[in-house]
Amino acid sequence: MKGRVLIIAGSDSGGGAGIQADIKAVTALGAYAATAVTALTAQDTLGVRAVHPVPLDFLQLQIRMSLEDIGADCVKTGMLADAATIDAVCDALAGASLPLVADPVMVAKGGAPLLDPSAVETLKRRLMPLATLLTPNLPEAEVLSGMSIPDLPAMRHAAEALMTLGVPAVLLKGGHLEGPLVQDVLATEDGIEVFESPRIQTRHTHGTGCTLASSIAAGLAQGMRLREAVLRARAYVGAAIRSAPGYGKGHGPLDHTVTVDPARVAVLG
Repeated sequence: MKGRVLIIAGSDSGGGAGIQADIKAVTALGAYAATAVTALTAQDTLGVRAVHPVPLDFLQLQIRMSLEDIGADCVKTGMLADAATIDAVCDALAGASLPLVADPVMVAKGGAPLLDPSAVETLKRRLMPLATLLTPNLPEAEVLSGMSIPDLPAMRHAAEALMTLGVPAVLLKGGHLEGPLVQDVLATEDGIEVFESPRIQTRHTHGTGCTLASSIAAGLAQGMRLREAVLRARAYVGAAIRSAPGYGKGHGPLDHTVTVDPARVAVLG
């Protein structure tokens, strides 16, 4: 086991997304997962029934105790729910000087809102400047950038625009676009690179965003360069989708037990 990841995110009672998916992905890739739970959700593959936020002082205590004892080599954030939670997390991480993968979770796979719309500006102002990498999907990137993203050229433009908000790297996920290929855009200070993989026709994609971000965080915690961590994470998520167990009546979970050798970079496409 190599690399410690502190995951700050919401709990998914169905186990397919949220902090449960994060823990499984980080463990499958040979790193250690610690957690600070931001909210409890009652959900299944059909949707979110209820959300119960964690008191902010208790959330900060989780973060502080994890950092002061076990420590972390990378932080991953997921569902932060509202402006007060974002502020609390950023305050707790102040001075930590750790790589941070920020997954700006806004809407659940079934459509339930997971971020108060009034918190978007706080996310942009406080969390994004702390992040090493932002991993939005297309709807999230449209909200954050204020622009429509109908195709790959627009993805490139939006990723560059998001970097102007203070985050040094953006992985803009293109799974919401139609077509036989899934194209993701990685924008860094060195330029833009597009990763492609064949689209897998399945309804079992619950937790793909959480899984991808946590997989990247595991790679960074293990000392991988960003591009290498992204490549390995994409390979892992693809394998987990292809071997999904088929559970549930809606958007089913992935097979997080699929393990990509942590010492090897697997390139899709």
